[in-house]
Amino acid sequence: VQLVESGGGLVQPGGSLRLSCAASGFTFSSYAMNWYRQAPGKEREWVSTITGGSGGGTTVYADSVKGRFTISRDNAKNTVYLQMNSLKPEDTAVYYCNNRRGGINYWGKGTLVTVSS
Repeated sequence: VQLVESGGGLVQPGGSLRLSCAASGFTFSSYAMNWYRQAPGKEREWVSTITGGSGGGTTVYADSVKGRFTISRDNAKNTVYLQMNSLKPEDTAVYYCNNRRGGINYWGKGTLVTVSS
């Protein structure tokens, strides 16, 4: 199993970024995918989930990002995305892609997002 995030960087408050997570080693379309983040000095927190399977595509968001972030997936590319708009300094964090199967959490190495003027 491999999860590789990309798309992080430095952005000004109010700006946008799109994160990508390329997955391999499992049947991507069958499983929910998650985004988490960890800000400096804080615990890792859940950001968003998109379901998988035949009825997949249902999305859920943390209250802190609802209305600003959009999760999506492209099963043909085995990739999950996180579109982040109206970014705030408090969104600064390392963002991680996550997949949970059989009680095991699989993580990417993360991509750093810095929101600063």
